Amino acid sequence: MPAGDAPPSPPGTPLSEAARRRGRWLAWLSHPAGMTHRFAYTSDLPTLALVSLGASEIVIGLQRALEHLGQLLQLPTLRAVGRVRKRSILVAGQLVAILAGLPLVLWYGFASRGPGAVPFALACFAGVSVGIVISGTVWFPLLRSYVEPERIGSFFGILRTGWHVTLIVYFLAAQRWLAAHPEGFGLLFAVASVLGILRIALVARLPEAEGERGTPIRVREALALVRGEPALRRYLAGMSLFGGARQAVIPFVIVWMRREMGLSAADVLLATVASFAGGLVSLYLWGRLVDRSGPGPVFRGTAVATALMMMALHWIPATPVVWPMVALFFAFAVLFAGFGVADTHLLFSITPTQAPSRHLVVASVTTSTLSGLVPLAAGLALEQLLAVGVPTLSAYRGLFGTAAVLALLALIPLRHFR
Repeated sequence: MPAGDAPPSPPGTPLSEAARRRGRWLAWLSHPAGMTHRFAYTSDLPTLALVSLGASEIVIGLQRALEHLGQLLQLPTLRAVGRVRKRSILVAGQLVAILAGLPLVLWYGFASRGPGAVPFALACFAGVSVGIVISGTVWFPLLRSYVEPERIGSFFGILRTGWHVTLIVYFLAAQRWLAAHPEGFGLLFAVASVLGILRIALVARLPEAEGERGTPIRVREALALVRGEPALRRYLAGMSLFGGARQAVIPFVIVWMRREMGLSAADVLLATVASFAGGLVSLYLWGRLVDRSGPGPVFRGTAVATALMMMALHWIPATPVVWPMVALFFAFAVLFAGFGVADTHLLFSITPTQAPSRHLVVASVTTSTLSGLVPLAAGLALEQLLAVGVPTLSAYRGLFGTAAVLALLALIPLRHFR
C-alpha cells in the first residue's frame, strides 16, 4: 500500500520519527515554491502593479490588508479540520489561489481597460488571498507535529532561509525583466503560478498525525482559548501591535519611492531583493539565538531597533536615491526576521503538540486581522490628509512616527515572556 494511502493512526497517536523527518524535509523542499507564489501575488509586486495602474493610497492599503483580513476565513475552515485531512485542505487552498491568479498572467490584456483595471486586478489579488488563507489554516498545525520542542528556532531558521534564497533569485530576475519591460508583470505572475503548482505536488505527500481528525472543532471553543489563557492574550496583543507597525510602513515606503522619489518598479524591486537578503543572512542565526536565550531578549532588541529605524524615516528624501533605500530594506528585514523567529518560538511553546489547530488558527486570525486593519486605516488617513492639503512629507512622517510607537508598545504585553 502506498505511504499516502496508509490507514490513519489511532486518534492522538504521534507521528513516528521517520514520518516526522519526512515531514520536515517535504516542508523545507516545498516552502520555497509556495512562498514565492504567495509573495508574488500578495506583497510588493502587486503594490507596484497597482501603482502602475494609478491606484490610490487607500487601494494600496486595501491590497496589503487583503491576506491579513482574509484570515477570518480560517475560522470556518477550522470546522473542516475535524472532518477532512489537513493535507487535503492545504492542497485545495493552494489550488484556489492558483486559479484566482491566472487572469493576472494576461496583464497586458486588462492593464489598458482604463478605470476597470484597478478593481479587476484587486479582485484577482483578493481571490488569491482567499486560497492562501485556506491553505494556511492547516500549515502550522501540520508543521507542529514535525518539530522537536528544543529545535523550534533552528527548524524555522532553515525553513525560512530556504525560501529567502528562492525569493532573492525570483525578484532579481523580476527586477531585470521589469527594467527591460516596465509593464511586464504578466510573465512574473505566470512563473509564480507554476511554482504554486509545484508546491501542490510536494505537499500532497506530507505525513499527517490523526490527533484532530474525527473530533469536531467548534469555533466558539477555539475563541474561548483567548479568554481562558492569559499567555495567549499577551502573545496576541504583542504580535498585533508589532505586525501593525510593520504593515503600516513597508507598503507606503514603496509608494513614496515610486511617486515622490520617482524610482522605477525595477529600482524598487532591488529593495525587495535586499529585504529577502536580510532575512537570508540572519534567519538561521536568529533561530540559534532564540533556542539558546528564549524569545524575550530578541523581542526587546528587535522592537527597539525597529522603532528607531521607523523614526529615522522622518529624513526620507524626495529625490531619487536607490542604494540608501536598499540598505534600509535590508536592515528592516534583519530585524523583522529576528522578531518573527521569536514569535514562532513563543507561539509553538504555548501550543500543545497534539490537536494544535485551535491555538494556531486563533493566533493567526487574531494577529493577522488586527495588524491587517492598520495598512487599510493608514491608506485612508493618508488619502484624507492629502485631500485637505497637508504636505505629503508631513503626512508620511506622521504615519512613520505612529508606527514606531506601535512597535514599542508591543513590548508591554511581551515583557511577561522571559
